[in-house]
Amino acid sequence: MNFIYPKTPGEAIAGTFRMFGENHVTANLWKLSVAVLAASLAYVFYMLSSEGHAAFNTSSDGVNWGSAIATYVFFALTSSGLTFIASLSTVFGFKQFYPVAKRCIWLAIVTLIAGFAVLALELGHPFRMLWAMPLGMQIRSAMFWMGVFYSIDLVLLFIKFYLLWREDWDSSLSRFVGASSFVAVVLASGMLGLVFGSLAMRPMWFGSATSLFFIISGALSGAAAIVVSVYLAYGFDTRNMPAPLRALKLSDQLPKVFATLIGIVLLFLLTRIWVGLWSNQDGMEGFVALLRAPWFHLEVWVCLALPFLMMLSPSMQVKPRWQVLASVLVLLGMFIERLQFIVAGQNVPMFKGTWMNAVTPYTPSLTEWALVAVGISSALALYALGDRLFNLSDAPKEQAGY
Repeated sequence: MNFIYPKTPGEAIAGTFRMFGENHVTANLWKLSVAVLAASLAYVFYMLSSEGHAAFNTSSDGVNWGSAIATYVFFALTSSGLTFIASLSTVFGFKQFYPVAKRCIWLAIVTLIAGFAVLALELGHPFRMLWAMPLGMQIRSAMFWMGVFYSIDLVLLFIKFYLLWREDWDSSLSRFVGASSFVAVVLASGMLGLVFGSLAMRPMWFGSATSLFFIISGALSGAAAIVVSVYLAYGFDTRNMPAPLRALKLSDQLPKVFATLIGIVLLFLLTRIWVGLWSNQDGMEGFVALLRAPWFHLEVWVCLALPFLMMLSPSMQVKPRWQVLASVLVLLGMFIERLQFIVAGQNVPMFKGTWMNAVTPYTPSLTEWALVAVGISSALALYALGDRLFNLSDAPKEQAGY
């Protein structure tokens, strides 16, 4: 398939629907995502306008942050991870990763927008948060700096994508924007970790390791997202890919990076729950409930341990079907992890101690699941649109091989 990709916004818009017809997978993904987004968004707006925050199964007596916050964290950290993957070539000079750099940056933009959209709807009155971030200047708040750095990150991502769209891969400005974006996203994801890690009254969240875990697990989510998105763009057929991209997908370099990140995340999760089970600190009882939850074992053994073994196997790591399966499982596992992390940290009621001998139950409401659908469908719709408009597999001419 030979496309003439537009260089102006007008050309891009004019050619949108013509180009969608060229790739049935992307076209169907876009149509399905737009339909789901319209339906889920309409339902969320109706419930929020008629019931307000009562449409969520959260209350001041128990779990205050539920699946909507977990969805925001999932998308925000996936965006961070995609920026890390793009930085391998644009910042650190690993040129073999150039064929996925532009796609990573576009995906980082759309996943961050999807996360912000879910967070805004969860707040109910999103414009009120402008008082806290940034107008209130609560500079001692990790949440304030999280908002500041993610906003800076989004602006820099747009600038970097525009430069790559104009085929500016290696100018001093392009390198400066890439390095600045990398610094901003490290600070943003680290501050997101501190939003939870600085809460001493929630022992399951508390600690500086939370920020480090968020950064590393975000990189894992980003690696999984780029693998799935590339195969989606080419109908799961490597023969349709440009030569450098096909060489990268069929080599063992990306699977080894993938396996390394899975292994580190697994180590974090298992050592964290080991320490939690051995601790007698008030508030750590949630680790016992977490270990008994079927979702935890699905996450660890099916969604992380199994892909880890697959990506270590020389006979499986270079096969497209196993790469896709491993990536889908990891994305599912990371979403489960975000939800369990958010909820388990609140399951033990504060100030009631071990004598209560119970954890607060929580099940997402239909409205909360609709918000999850809003986030996923908006990210997929924007990705499919960008894939057809901006030649996301573009690379420097010496790397492109067209």
